[in-house]
Amino acid sequence: MKPDAAAVLQIMQTKAVDTSDREALGRAVVEALVRALPQASWTGIYWLEGKELCLGPYSGPATEHTRIPVGRGVCGTAVAEDADQVIDDVRTLDNYLSCSAGVRSELVVLIRARDRVVGQFDLDADTVGAFDEEDRRLVRTVADAFGGLIGPERGRAPDV
Repeated sequence: MKPDAAAVLQIMQTKAVDTSDREALGRAVVEALVRALPQASWTGIYWLEGKELCLGPYSGPATEHTRIPVGRGVCGTAVAEDADQVIDDVRTLDNYLSCSAGVRSELVVLIRARDRVVGQFDLDADTVGAFDEEDRRLVRTVADAFGGLIGPERGRAPDV
């Protein structure tokens, strides 16, 4: 049985009572997503700052990709196309930025605050086809709620 977003949303709401800091809220959400989607080998947030995505809270191995230009890789493509990305096999992409030799699939879901992209959830997995539309919908539900909590007034939502 696939997990639903309720547990992640509950953790996020509980944390939001204690803090409005986007990094602290982000850490709590990342940890909850790790439990909800255990097929992910890496789960994190990238914040959109100008024309770059900047690494925020994450769980998994360290990555050298702390800054990603918009338009580059799966993460940058999501912002450039203003569309979530579900990639069954990253080896089929010409512009893939390899974080780890073992990564095979990726899910990127944009975070919006007041209809502006302010960041994204990025999940990697070591198996082909690890994420499906149901997983994307779960993370989309979480991203929509998270964007509403941090909002431009609580996060840094620069004009781009």
